[in-house]
Amino acid sequence: MIDLFYEGGPLFMGFLTILLVVMIAVTVVNGLAVLKGKIDNQEKIIRKIGYIKSVGLLAMIIGLLGQLLGLFSAFRAIELAQVDVSPLLVASGFKVSMITTIYGIIIYVLSLGLWFALSMTIEKK
Repeated sequence: MIDLFYEGGPLFMGFLTILLVVMIAVTVVNGLAVLKGKIDNQEKIIRKIGYIKSVGLLAMIIGLLGQLLGLFSAFRAIELAQVDVSPLLVASGFKVSMITTIYGIIIYVLSLGLWFALSMTIEKK
């Protein structure tokens, strides 16, 4: 897993990991408030748990941005080399560029699951 982190690029993978930690923190704080029954205003808590989805969506967009920047720099390097490039090299470049996208989508799916679970808990109370 650490190899994938470094292959995906420490800058984007680090930022995605920070977003994951923020999403989990927001979920824990608001989840504890819901479970303890400290809901004084249901609209306010629903808005707060909406931040979970927003952070997940931001992670997915950052993952896509990381992939596109990686592909852009790879194609630019191929263009500047002005030599024949093997398809194997291009395929391995595509594989590496997708690491940030996959990580961002995993974070987004996790955020949707956590948001859905909390919203169902709020509706039951």
